[in-house]
Amino acid sequence: FILHTGVVPDEVAQNAVFSNSRRTTGFCSGKPCETQTSNNELHMSLNKNLLRSLETQEGLPNPSVHLALRLSNFHNLAKESEHLNKLKNDLHNDIQSSLSNSQSVVGLLSLYTLALKSSCYDLNTVTFTVSERSETLLTHLKKQMELEKEHIAFSHRPLTNYYQYSLGVLALCVSGIRVNHHVSNKLIKAAEHEQFKQGDTESTDTYAMAGMALQCVKDAGSHVQNAAELDTALSKIQQKLLASRRNDGHIGNEFSTGLAVQALLAMGSPVTECAASMEAMRTDARNNRYHNAMAISQVLPALQQKKTKVTVTVEVVTSSGPAALYSVEVPKGSSLLEALELLKMKNVGFTFDKESSLWGPFLSVVNGEQARQSDRRYWHLSSDGTALSEGITDFKIDAAQKITLKNTIY
Repeated sequence: FILHTGVVPDEVAQNAVFSNSRRTTGFCSGKPCETQTSNNELHMSLNKNLLRSLETQEGLPNPSVHLALRLSNFHNLAKESEHLNKLKNDLHNDIQSSLSNSQSVVGLLSLYTLALKSSCYDLNTVTFTVSERSETLLTHLKKQMELEKEHIAFSHRPLTNYYQYSLGVLALCVSGIRVNHHVSNKLIKAAEHEQFKQGDTESTDTYAMAGMALQCVKDAGSHVQNAAELDTALSKIQQKLLASRRNDGHIGNEFSTGLAVQALLAMGSPVTECAASMEAMRTDARNNRYHNAMAISQVLPALQQKKTKVTVTVEVVTSSGPAALYSVEVPKGSSLLEALELLKMKNVGFTFDKESSLWGPFLSVVNGEQARQSDRRYWHLSSDGTALSEGITDFKIDAAQKITLKNTIY
């Protein structure tokens, strides 16, 4: 999926919605704030490069790019929605063709799953038809993983490779599917016996992907039969990644560092332990080392320290009628506005409009009901019962919580 970045028309760049792009100025001075501002500008630049790649990509749409855009702090929802439609059409049809021809596509199927999941898409509505039998995407992914597992049992290696096998475990786990104990155990054994190699060289990318997959399995509590062995495998993977870190901070090489940092953060390594590697990636980015979208799609989530999603419950209390409850998963650190946009995109009946003010945007209409100043009404926002002191772009969601939007009189 190597895609080269190109140029986006000016109007596309101008219309990009970067909701976290404000700079810290005025009351904030000194090196820490300058560094943070510089890093944010770098992240935004990488994000724009990914958006440009959507305009110039050749061949199939890249699910890894879509995943990075969805995990990012900066969003152009129109472009992301357009790319999602391309994935659901072009990539879907390509996978359908491969499945019909009995080809192993576990890696691509897994990335497609993760891309759809990152857009809060209902995976149960995605189907493929093989031999006149229609089954869901997740059913096909489970079948592909069973074939991979059986091949390991007989040939001591997957049909594809352990990187794609790890992707399959991760995609199933992230989708809320209880990963078959025998499937995850094959990955644990491979880590224990150091089978993640390309030729005679250990594969940093595979160790990283296996680490993220097995950490997800652990967090889901679906491998309780041999928890100690799972912990041992995770520790070994962590040690392997740290041992492959070079003096310049890169882990493995320049293009495997992003995935490795993502894995280390997911496995609980403190950010300080990854500081040298993150600085190496920033230096590479400033020196235009990353020339294709695939590389950027692995670096950007690492630099933004994206490692978890949280569930937000949104309660809407109108002036007339019962309260309505909704739920949406959002990347940790998302603004409330981004969470509401994601919920709106799920098409579950939640809608809203906003208006501008000197303090930033505010909610004006929710589920078709206005809260007008002329009627001395406004939308009161609270989190777990505590009134918000920040606006919808400033309030950040760092943990699971209940957000209440209440049409209130004053």
